[in-house]
Amino acid sequence: MPRFDVTVAGELNLDLILYGLPQSLPAEREVLADRMTLTLGSSSAIFAHNLAALGGGVGFQSRIGDDPLGQIALDRLAEAGVDVSLVRRVPGPIKSGLTVILQHESTRNILTYSGTIAELNIADLDLDYLRNSRHFHFCSFYLQNALRPSLPDLFQKLKAAGLTISLDTNDDPDDRWQSGLHDILRYVDVFLPNAREACRIAGTDNLESATTQLAALVPTVVVKLGREGAIAIRGQEKFRSPAVSVTSVDPVGAGDSFDAGFLYQYLRGADLPACLAYANLAGAFSTTRPGGTEAFRDRTSLNAFFRQHTVKTT
Repeated sequence: MPRFDVTVAGELNLDLILYGLPQSLPAEREVLADRMTLTLGSSSAIFAHNLAALGGGVGFQSRIGDDPLGQIALDRLAEAGVDVSLVRRVPGPIKSGLTVILQHESTRNILTYSGTIAELNIADLDLDYLRNSRHFHFCSFYLQNALRPSLPDLFQKLKAAGLTISLDTNDDPDDRWQSGLHDILRYVDVFLPNAREACRIAGTDNLESATTQLAALVPTVVVKLGREGAIAIRGQEKFRSPAVSVTSVDPVGAGDSFDAGFLYQYLRGADLPACLAYANLAGAFSTTRPGGTEAFRDRTSLNAFFRQHTVKTT
């Protein structure tokens, strides 16, 4: 049997979230936030942390700097039960990445110092470790500048080893939405964009047209629709699941938490409606505390929330 349920290779950094800021920030003025949170960030790490909190066995590979922020991020992952034994710490002037999120009432600004995120490359990864798993998940395709050229070969080798593969590209800071993405989609079993990402990747403003195009490339396409829930398309089948209503603190990491919930059930053999319902629960639960992982660190609240919102699984 494989050592892990899921292996992840990707970015590892912290999020600094500031709340209570005006929508428009004046230049050369000191603007005061009324709250802040320093928490585990990055799509790859949030996904890995929350999947482990749900009960999945997760192995994680990344590259961090030799600095305190990288160590905090590493400790947070290990605390959740994620195996971080092969995360590579690299000394030098390039430090661990950091994202600063300016959370407004209905929108947010996201500022990222990529640091070691963009430096992660194929030499940092141990292929035997990654394929000692049932499934491989990859996030933040457009941030992985050094690793991206090696992804077609990496994905091909993991598929040849019998793993299934999922992908969540997240945003493209350059807003170009290509960079060889179609070279790896042929290896992907589950594609997990949000509605904007799906449309931008497909080159259309029409979500139905976008999902039709993507479903012709990937066996299972799952699109996150925010307050409208989510849809999943497999061949000619299409399923929709409503969002779960909660009192939200912020949406940071909700999509990555959704991915964790979906794949937790997917790997247990649940049908698509059950996977969607559980994913929406995980995404909603993440918004009840600041940042993407703080809710999942409270195991008592986590268990109570999922007991309260029982979903059918098979």
